[in-house]
Amino acid sequence: MFIIKLAPDGIKSEELTMTKIKICGLSRLEDIAAVNAARPDYIGFVFATSRRQVDMATARVLKQALDPGIAAVGVFVNHPVAEIIALAEQGIIDIIQLHGDEEEATVRLLQTQTGVPVIRALRISNPVDIRASTADYRLFDTYDPSQYGGSGAAFNWDLLAGTSGDFFLAGGLNRSNIAAAINQVNPYCVDLSSGVETAGKKDRDKIIEIVEMIRKIRG
Repeated sequence: MFIIKLAPDGIKSEELTMTKIKICGLSRLEDIAAVNAARPDYIGFVFATSRRQVDMATARVLKQALDPGIAAVGVFVNHPVAEIIALAEQGIIDIIQLHGDEEEATVRLLQTQTGVPVIRALRISNPVDIRASTADYRLFDTYDPSQYGGSGAAFNWDLLAGTSGDFFLAGGLNRSNIAAAINQVNPYCVDLSSGVETAGKKDRDKIIEIVEMIRKIRG
């Protein structure tokens, strides 16, 4: 993947960048130990209602144990803006991910108030779902009428043909399809959760294995 970056003097430079990796839904210190060993680029704390949900106190403890070279993403669904801002201001999260029905005005408000990047999740069932956003990144996930995310199912990646810009790809990614996803869709970052779990809990061996697999794909 080629990413165009602006150098300090404003001159564009082009560099080959490996696909980034996000491991989402961490809720235990064992999970933190696993990602510290595997070293993905991002991890996710889910503050929305789910079996992976964490509260502010738990997230603070987990963030303190997290390798500082790994960015923590807070995942929210129609969450009170004041609480999101507080989490960012306290350094518990480094990036905000909005996974609900939030308006673009909320995206801009959070960018202005926190100064941290915002990811806007879009649930994809047809091409019209792939819409623009003022967020720093878009995340494409599987549409499920019964929930906002975390279904563990993949969607039709053909729908992303021709999609430009840096985006995160989520939805049912695991060791059996991750290479195909990267080669077909060419995402900025792949976002994994259930695909690195065993019996509903993050699996250290699966996390380390898939991070190594992805690094080799783009190595």
